[in-house]
Amino acid sequence: MLDLKYVVQNLDLVREKLATRHAEDTVAPLVPLAEKRREMIGSIEALRAELNAANKEMSALAKAKDQEGLQAKRGELKTLSERIKAMDPELKAVEEEIEAVLLSVPNLPLDETVVGETEDDNPVLRTVGEPTRFDFDAKWHDELGATLGILDTERGAKLAGARFTVLMGAGARLERALYNFFLDTHTSRHGYKEALVPFLVNRKTMTGTGQLPKFEEDLFKVEGDWGYYLIPTAEVPLTNLHADEILDEDDLPVRLCGLTACFRSEAGSYGQDVRGYIRQHQFNKVELVHLCTPETSRDEHLKLLQHAETILQMLELPYRIVELCTGDLGFGAARCYDLEVWLPMQEKYREISSCSNCGDFQARRMNLRYRPKGKKAKPRFCHTLNGSGLAVGRTVVAILENYQQADGSIVVPEVLRPYMGGLERIE
Repeated sequence: MLDLKYVVQNLDLVREKLATRHAEDTVAPLVPLAEKRREMIGSIEALRAELNAANKEMSALAKAKDQEGLQAKRGELKTLSERIKAMDPELKAVEEEIEAVLLSVPNLPLDETVVGETEDDNPVLRTVGEPTRFDFDAKWHDELGATLGILDTERGAKLAGARFTVLMGAGARLERALYNFFLDTHTSRHGYKEALVPFLVNRKTMTGTGQLPKFEEDLFKVEGDWGYYLIPTAEVPLTNLHADEILDEDDLPVRLCGLTACFRSEAGSYGQDVRGYIRQHQFNKVELVHLCTPETSRDEHLKLLQHAETILQMLELPYRIVELCTGDLGFGAARCYDLEVWLPMQEKYREISSCSNCGDFQARRMNLRYRPKGKKAKPRFCHTLNGSGLAVGRTVVAILENYQQADGSIVVPEVLRPYMGGLERIE
């Protein structure tokens, strides 16, 4: 959430930055609402000043034993108190309107974020490894999975519907091997603290990271009076772990990781990636979250990217890194890098991790602060960052397609073999 004071004082700059995201109109209602709020606060403060002055006069009248004056002044005090009391709910209503608008305004891009219209304007920063090519008739991951009996979309659809998949035997073990490998690498090599978090969260938690109110149609909500939502990513509970808290600067950065199932309605995506295991309503993902000071968030962003990138290097999968332009940024991101893995059968790179720096955008929504060093230092909002480390299902797809052999078998990446009981090939 943006700071209202900053928006009002820098309205032209805010509109200019939001225009690069096609969202300049989202702040339009804030100007009259902010002015109305300012006027109401001024009126309330003036009435309270009158009330304070009247109280002082009451003391003087009491000392003078002026009963008639006291009676009149009591009536004046009552009137002033009632006027203030009547204005309080009006002010609250205006502030609620302001908050509702602010909750729907996207984050401002950082000055260094590339300006562009669509994903076609995203610059490729570097490419690692050569795209996999075959001298035989290669197959899609779903064909390979079906032939090997490890990936079953038909039974997934029978159990739950389209965009659900069952992994069997070595397929299930491959997915388990991947997320254990991810967690072990991030905790032991990169120093993350692992957290096992709820898959169901309340509305406040969803609002804290920006999923609500804007993206409600993309979420699965539990029916009845529970007020629970199924998480679309572990970013939601991990980032909210310290909501409404004041951390010590000495305890920053906080680096958290966690494995969860993720649930997405994929509203608006029908017709996209309908084949195989690419775009599912339920999938597993290991998430990385950093909480830090504003001064260190740019460095933390690069570290986050490096940690996710390390996984692809260890798996020896071809990939590239692109920077998202302003027109392609996610709602809460101020700057974002995407890791894209090569999928031979699509003959393109596909996103497998988005590493986002959200600045203090999420921290304001969830009231996440830290106290700088120094006894008299006032709390400041943290900066939050998140990224996949990695999306497990898409990594399964990448391994099946890139490591396939002419006989239809799959070579298990060397780094995963200890997690697969020494298995070198799925056949």
